Amino acid sequence: MIRLHFVVEGQTEETFVRDLLSIDLHQYDVIADARRIATGRKHGRRYRGGFLSYQHLRKDVVLWLKQDRQPDARFTSMVDLYRLPRDFPGLNDSPRLDPIKRAAFLEAEFARDVGDHRFLPYLQVHEFEALLFADPSAFAYAFPGRDDKIAALEEIRKAFASPELIDDGDQTSPAKRFCAVFPDYEKVAVGAQVASRIGLNVMARECLHFRNWLEALRALP
Repeated sequence: MIRLHFVVEGQTEETFVRDLLSIDLHQYDVIADARRIATGRKHGRRYRGGFLSYQHLRKDVVLWLKQDRQPDARFTSMVDLYRLPRDFPGLNDSPRLDPIKRAAFLEAEFARDVGDHRFLPYLQVHEFEALLFADPSAFAYAFPGRDDKIAALEEIRKAFASPELIDDGDQTSPAKRFCAVFPDYEKVAVGAQVASRIGLNVMARECLHFRNWLEALRALP
């Protein structure tokens, strides 16, 4: 069995690992757990979730690598490509036109900077909500009786060859598009529900970069 540790950006990703990825990966003899990035400590309390500096992310990854040196331990990340901190390695040199190639380039730079073969970094293109655009009809589960709104999401999806190609503009990123259609969209609660309804296989079918990562995790040595 492989023990796979996820360093994730927020509560939504943590729930995604717990409720979907860990169950799927168990079939491939991979036991998964996750924790959010530590961003600070105050009055003895550690704060986790989100990160304003690459060093927050790197410090957490490196610390966990040092804490678990067992040969069956592997590590990965799940953070958004959208609004990466400016000090992220390779960011200024990353390709701009193709977001999937850009994510792969930055992942390689991240892996090189950490320098441990057990670490397989992943950047979500462009953010978690892109995975939910794999099947917008699943939003009917969280928002019943709003067929016109679901149709609006499906029209957005049809405008792109892949959910991972939905752009990262301040008002046009996947999450902002959901909020424009459903102002009461709540990322942690609704996002987790919709993701469960869609399922990993549909997400992988529609999202190439996500599929490559999922297949790599399923095949961990």
